Amino acid sequence: MKCPLCESTSYYKNGRRNDQQNYLCKNCGKQFFEPALPRSLERDLLANSNGHTKVSMNDAAKLSLVKNLPEEKITDKGLGSFNFILAEELLQTILSPDCLESAVFSQLLLKIQQQNEIQHKLKTGISLLLLDAENLKLDINSELFLASICEYPLQAKMAFSNWKNPSIGKQDIELYNRGYQLVHVPEGKNSADAKMIAFGACVLRSYPTVKEILVCSSDGILNHLCNELQNQGLIVYWIRRQGQSLHIENRNTGKLTHYSLSMATEVPSVEKVITPIQDLIKTEEESINARLNSLVDVATSFQEKCEINIKYDLNQLEKEKPISVVDNSFAKSIKDQDKQEDFTEISNGEILDKLLFKIIQDIHINSPKTKLSVSKLGSELQKITGESPNSIIKKLKLGSSFTKYLESSPTFTLKASGKEYEVTALLCE
Repeated sequence: MKCPLCESTSYYKNGRRNDQQNYLCKNCGKQFFEPALPRSLERDLLANSNGHTKVSMNDAAKLSLVKNLPEEKITDKGLGSFNFILAEELLQTILSPDCLESAVFSQLLLKIQQQNEIQHKLKTGISLLLLDAENLKLDINSELFLASICEYPLQAKMAFSNWKNPSIGKQDIELYNRGYQLVHVPEGKNSADAKMIAFGACVLRSYPTVKEILVCSSDGILNHLCNELQNQGLIVYWIRRQGQSLHIENRNTGKLTHYSLSMATEVPSVEKVITPIQDLIKTEEESINARLNSLVDVATSFQEKCEINIKYDLNQLEKEKPISVVDNSFAKSIKDQDKQEDFTEISNGEILDKLLFKIIQDIHINSPKTKLSVSKLGSELQKITGESPNSIIKKLKLGSSFTKYLESSPTFTLKASGKEYEVTALLCE
């Protein structure tokens, strides 16, 4: 600590004043207190006073708040006017348009409104939870959900059980730490249920402001308690466990709510689920239709390209008269001759050679300039017999493939033409 005037560290205690330690500087002779106020304010208070000032600490604190006020605002130098000046400045700040429209001011109003609503509900009514701890266990998440469905604040919680029962474990400690009032009952069947019913009969005597009661137990005997509470004009919720969910029934309205214990969330009703599912189906249908439209556009473009290619091929066919134009006439000539000789059943190599020779001969007659490839000859053979050329060759044991058979046959000759082989019959030349 230093002297606020000369900043000397040489000082000694000089009594107490207003319950504060007073110090005297050995260097400049000024008196000062412990630096509870900002140094600049202490300097203002102690300057030219020889350490003797009549300003109290409360007045000094007020002086620190209004120290930055404009000089023209301070018309009276006495500290007694600072309260009025400070209040005036605060009102002007709070009532300014910027402050009233700010997010901070809106949040402040919202908090004040919420606090007022809570206080009003506490005065007008509360909710009470009755738990059969031997029958049902509520974790903190389940309890918070039950509190959320109540119209009034959940202010009182009571748990009934034989707390000496070792099967309870540490449940009593957990519930007590969560604010439950533990009610002990003696050992016996339905002892906790009986105590809950007895308490419910006179609940308004102990809690005159209670408006809602949550009865947490799956025992059917507590139906009598729910009826009695309803007759007393209370809103009753009966909470029962079914598998991994809580079944919450509002006995006054018949409304059912389900809470999933495993997922720690409310299970939506069918009515709440239908609308989102319909929206999902509609969205998916729109997505499928959009993709189908894109596919139709692609198919249309592909079809248009194919029509262009077909037109081009037809023009080429008229000029060059390729083998494909002769196919129908050739197949017709073969079918006309089927009356004279049946080639559909090929039993040996001689019949095969005869049929191949006839195919080559008819093609040369209809299109003399056409070059006949091995693949084309095989396709014409398959049209007539219904079998592939290789299968015919293997069935007759004439070789391993149709091409090798033609190479080994003295009746036909093969001539390489690019990647294909051109086939001719010796008798046709």
